[in-house]
Amino acid sequence: MIRVENLVKRYGNIVASNNLNCHFEKGKVTVILGGSGSGKSTLLRQLTGLEQADSGAVYFDGVNLTGLSKKKLYVLRKKMGMLFQGSALFNYLNIFENIAFPLREHTKIADNIIKTIVTMKLEMVGLRGTENLMPSQLSGGMMKRVGLARAIVMDPKIIFYDEPTSGLDPISTGVIDKLIRDLNKTLNITTVVVSHDIESCFRIADNIIILFYGDIIASGTAQEIRNSKDPRVKQFINGDPEGPIPFTRTSKNYLDEILID
Repeated sequence: MIRVENLVKRYGNIVASNNLNCHFEKGKVTVILGGSGSGKSTLLRQLTGLEQADSGAVYFDGVNLTGLSKKKLYVLRKKMGMLFQGSALFNYLNIFENIAFPLREHTKIADNIIKTIVTMKLEMVGLRGTENLMPSQLSGGMMKRVGLARAIVMDPKIIFYDEPTSGLDPISTGVIDKLIRDLNKTLNITTVVVSHDIESCFRIADNIIILFYGDIIASGTAQEIRNSKDPRVKQFINGDPEGPIPFTRTSKNYLDEILID
């Protein structure tokens, strides 16, 4: 579904994507793991065409996004769904209108059909009956599910999740994880998740890519990653404070993390 070839992205002297090569299988859940400053969010922006690489290529459904015109990129993005880290709901619109927004923006579907589609998507995320509520009336977990309903309202070929369980309690995290797996299977879509939540990752992932300061240090199935002998991978998935991956909080390193994470 997506193939990345020799991808390079720099911010001044900082290399956020260091000649990356990877692929994201159609119909599978692939998790991009990495700590702060690893470059996972930079990679996500390049996969969605939100940011152009300095060199290399990103092929989405056979089309190279690198250097693509805004008009053609706009058309391709209709095949993509996105759940943002903060849900990114419009606080002045009720739940129904938040989910209906992409349909009103990109299609000429009649209002009665839009109502049916929105109701169906809310049913899929377990929130039917909340259409008239405002985002301020929802919990964090419910807002994530509304964001997910909006992400799938256009029946995309692929869904991108940016830290989908960030800030959620364990039960809400479990609900979101189950929804990711269920929707992946039910809708037969490709799923890409950016996360640093190890437990969540191993619950949902078919494949895992681990980034470390712009480099891919491991790539494989969830089981292969769990059984990895690489000390960097073992330190990361075990959360060990001591190991080959240093933990520093100097001013420069902190600013680097803000720029590329």
